[in-house]
Amino acid sequence: MGSPKIFDEMTQSVEEFDIDRALKLTEIALRVGIDAIDILEKGFSRGLKQIGNKFGRGEAFLTELVAAANVMESVSERLSDEIIKSKKERELLGRVLIGTVAGDVHSIGKNILKAMLEVGGFEVFDIGVDVPTSTFVEKVRELKPEILGLSALMSTTITEQREVLEALKRAGLRDAVKVMVGGAAVTEKWSKEIEADAYAENASDAVKIAQMLVGKR
Repeated sequence: MGSPKIFDEMTQSVEEFDIDRALKLTEIALRVGIDAIDILEKGFSRGLKQIGNKFGRGEAFLTELVAAANVMESVSERLSDEIIKSKKERELLGRVLIGTVAGDVHSIGKNILKAMLEVGGFEVFDIGVDVPTSTFVEKVRELKPEILGLSALMSTTITEQREVLEALKRAGLRDAVKVMVGGAAVTEKWSKEIEADAYAENASDAVKIAQMLVGKR
């Protein structure tokens, strides 16, 4: 089961953005036989969730959220093989496919969203940045996610979000997936104009909205 004390220390290491300490705690936990999924969910995920909630309330800076997500990413990479080996199924709320639209190579917001969605109980497929519209359509058809997240940071690339939605319609897939849009240049008004299912201003809100979209909130 693992000691609550070590889980608290893991949470603290994320809140203090201490990757070295987080990895040391991970090794200690694995050595004493704590399950890899428990390490993530009972330890590190709590820290990222707390920073994410603070960010959503305007009590933490974007740089702090990025730093916390980096800690989580490092630990997740270390534990990936252990999680597969454990063969313990997580209770997943659904699948989310995310990517940054064509012409846009920004990834910070998308990467934070990926980490926080995983903490929130989703299986996330991140297909990267500068993703062609055709790739989004192919991946929706292949992976059958409940939600598609389209990120665009620049005003010159938000029109690509509309292109993806139109392409999904042409492929007969629009009704098969909920589309959520976000990014620095994206607004609620734009989301409604292109008939997306939802708009999220930040990663914390995006997780709550995703949970609502799959009927789990």
